[in-house]
Amino acid sequence: MLGRLFVNSEQQTFETLGVKPEILAVLAKLGITEPTPIQHKAIPLAQKGDDVIGIAQTGTGKTLAFGIPMLERLHRGEGKGLILVPTRELALQVDETIAKVGFALGMRTAVLIGGANMRQQVAAVRRNPDIVIATPGRLIDHLQQDTLRLGKVQILVLDEADRMLDMGFQPQIKRILETVPHERQTMLFSATLSRDIAEIATKHMKTPVSIEVAPQGTTAEKVSQEFFIVHREQKMPLLEATLQKYKGSTLVFARTKHGASKIVKHLKDIGHQVAELHGDRSLSQRKAALEGFKKGTYRVLVATDIASRGIDVKGIELVVNFDLPSDSADYVHRIGRTARAGAEGHAISFAMPQERGGVRDIEKLIRKTVPVSPLPQDLPGPRAAMHSDAPRPSYGRGRSFGHTARPHDSRDSRSPRTGFRKRPIHAQRRRPPKKVHVQWKI
Repeated sequence: MLGRLFVNSEQQTFETLGVKPEILAVLAKLGITEPTPIQHKAIPLAQKGDDVIGIAQTGTGKTLAFGIPMLERLHRGEGKGLILVPTRELALQVDETIAKVGFALGMRTAVLIGGANMRQQVAAVRRNPDIVIATPGRLIDHLQQDTLRLGKVQILVLDEADRMLDMGFQPQIKRILETVPHERQTMLFSATLSRDIAEIATKHMKTPVSIEVAPQGTTAEKVSQEFFIVHREQKMPLLEATLQKYKGSTLVFARTKHGASKIVKHLKDIGHQVAELHGDRSLSQRKAALEGFKKGTYRVLVATDIASRGIDVKGIELVVNFDLPSDSADYVHRIGRTARAGAEGHAISFAMPQERGGVRDIEKLIRKTVPVSPLPQDLPGPRAAMHSDAPRPSYGRGRSFGHTARPHDSRDSRSPRTGFRKRPIHAQRRRPPKKVHVQWKI
């Protein structure tokens, strides 16, 4: 049974939350002085060892919400910690945050993700890390090869649980939950509270307290949004115009890996510093793209939805949805890459005329109407041939594929229906003679 937490609205600091002085010093160096709402609510509960379900949108500081109490409890010698995340990028991001804070306490981490060298991961596990951050698939690989055992796990975190379930990791998560010790603390963080997540909470958590800082579909507070209605062939010119207008770091989302690569090639051809991030890139390529984007080596990063919850980069000025997401819920996570931690940001989405229904679904989800902006005046129009109102000629039945009829001349008879010359009689398909059956009478 889930409990609900109601807290007062008084502003607190990490010091009033009882965070260790060593961690306070690290947070101060990182410029983190005030806890976010999810941190304010989750940290005191997790410090006591309670099971927690945190419902919060992306960019709300969930990593520190479970990371700080996990580090404090493990520092007291309370076993090991395990953090499950859906993607490689998010695993690396969580590890970076946990390692920065945990360094002050002498805590070590290991990252187990697909695409990385298995021997190096085995070596990292043998160094006896305090916390393992893993994707479900690679963790199962280690369990099957008996290179990792979970018998000492006392704190388990399921981060972005809804995303893991959407990606089909439910069987792996079920096996992991059955493998870790029954007596443990479990924290589950998600953007939504679905039936599958409620089932996990019921079966594998002990009277969890549910905290919610924003309802489903809530976008970042300081992100402004706008839509453009464009034809497919106008998208690339509009993207060029957008990048000329906005000069800061820009994250562009494409629906497919092929589409992302096509955008990258075009932007490179016109002189932009751009990198790509999608499933066809190797782990080293993906890490290089993300690091280059963080450091400013690349001004533009083009990605698929693999990055909608796996990028935590400060100062992203603009998010462009070159293609609308196939799932309207991913729209919230995409635009949540900007306007993070109280900063301001802007999100632009390109929607084709036939995608107006998708726009309405997004507006219904976020419970607000997004303005549709007029296209730039110098933007080239769509190809006239594709959108002409003139009727297309009909070539009639029986023509072979690829046959082109010639226009009629004055000596040929005109077809009243098509306006093209009729086929010669020898080329017309003749019907076989009708069979006549006669019954003889005797």
